Amino acid sequence: MNIVVLSGAGISAESGIKTFRDADGLWEGHDVMEVASPEGWTANQALVLDFYNQRRRQLAEVAPNAAHFALAELEKYHRVDIVTQNVDDLHERAGSSHVLHLHGELIKVRSTGNPQDIQVWTSDLNKGDLCKAGHQLRPHIVWFGEAVPMLDKGAQLVSEAEILIIVGTSLQVYPAAGLISVAPPYAKVYYIDPNPFISRELSIREHQIIEQPATSGMQEIMEILTSQSDI
Repeated sequence: MNIVVLSGAGISAESGIKTFRDADGLWEGHDVMEVASPEGWTANQALVLDFYNQRRRQLAEVAPNAAHFALAELEKYHRVDIVTQNVDDLHERAGSSHVLHLHGELIKVRSTGNPQDIQVWTSDLNKGDLCKAGHQLRPHIVWFGEAVPMLDKGAQLVSEAEILIIVGTSLQVYPAAGLISVAPPYAKVYYIDPNPFISRELSIREHQIIEQPATSGMQEIMEILTSQSDI
């Protein structure tokens, strides 16, 4: 069985990682446009670098939760591809083998002169840290206003799904939310969310809503997908 998972901030929130979009419009006390946009980077590189350094340090202090581990466990029974909006590495640390990050990765940096020059970076990134060609390194994060280079690959994976699991995402942030529209018409959709938003794309498909947080919701999914030999 070919399973594709669309994951978002809600799955990592249960590990203690704060989400981008809080009610006050701030992320860890910052206007997101100051720390997550090309304009913010141009205006104050030091602020942006410090912000992501703090996020990187925080990431080292948290651990995958039961929902992450359940998705990794699911690989024992089915092919599982995770298409995530999250920039943390909690899916990988839990043991998932096939993870596609739509919005970049916190533990990687890239050259401002060559977007293809990407490297793993787990310590602080500072002004003056350069790539081999002499360009400043920046966080490997897709900021607001930038293209989402992994979107087409994510769409390809979703288009081949027999089962689509949506967990930790509100289905309201585009372009990622639009991925459900390319799922095959025969694909069964499981949507885990304590306050589900029923989009048009979801309403026209066979779907089951599990109104629970990610951790308990994934346990219910595991019982469904590991107890049936033919789903």
